[in-house]
Amino acid sequence: MATEQRGSVGVFGAGRMGLPIIGHLVTKGFTVLVHDVDESKEAEVTSRGARFVRAREEIARECETILVCVGYEEQLRETFLGSAGLLGSLREGAVVAVLSTVSPELMAELAEAAGKHGVDVVDAPVCRGSWAADAGELLSLLGGTEEAVAKFSEIASAYSTDVVRTGDIGAGQVAKAVNNLILWACLVADHEGLALARRYNVDIDVLRKALAMSSAANHALDNWNNQTMAWAEDDLRIVTDMAINVGMGLPQAAVNREICRVLKPRRYDLDQYGN
Repeated sequence: MATEQRGSVGVFGAGRMGLPIIGHLVTKGFTVLVHDVDESKEAEVTSRGARFVRAREEIARECETILVCVGYEEQLRETFLGSAGLLGSLREGAVVAVLSTVSPELMAELAEAAGKHGVDVVDAPVCRGSWAADAGELLSLLGGTEEAVAKFSEIASAYSTDVVRTGDIGAGQVAKAVNNLILWACLVADHEGLALARRYNVDIDVLRKALAMSSAANHALDNWNNQTMAWAEDDLRIVTDMAINVGMGLPQAAVNREICRVLKPRRYDLDQYGN
């Protein structure tokens, strides 16, 4: 039986998270148009049943919903708020969902600019990691008006098993920042604890399984050796900037940011930890 077609969705960014999300959208019956600055991604995109487009404006013209999966705030700003930004090219009533991890202040700026063109913006960052993206089991943390979030939730459900509206625009990014703050704190604590146990010649695999059943259980420990540290420093920079904006001190976050910077190139090498 043919899959029912459910409208056109545009995706900016076909990276590690974007590609599996594209595949799930296609599987669920959406027509998916994809743009990435790296045109070598075309083969991977088309293999998942989506259409790769070189002109960003084509997505703006054809799609009622656009997912932004770029890696950095600068790319988001350039795509929509730059001198050649796409806001003026989008359909009135379109929804732009930002899956990237960015500041709530940038989301508010984007939403204000989009509103002048009759376009809704939703923060839609995702949690649980790349393996959850592959399985279609992400958690989507949505921020925006009730109407815009309701409109986007059906699409988020194509690649997420859990979709939560956390509040108005920016609230999704706040929720993701808090998630990241706690995630990286757990990962640093996991490294320190397991490195200490290694020095006492305790079997780390046995210990990790035991800890997963204890009060020390945490997501990073459950996914040991799978949790990438590629974004740790950037995530904690956003957290630090947010804290400064509200006049709040987060000493543990600041320390963990420095530890993650050192830990990143030798992650999971417990023999080097603490030297």
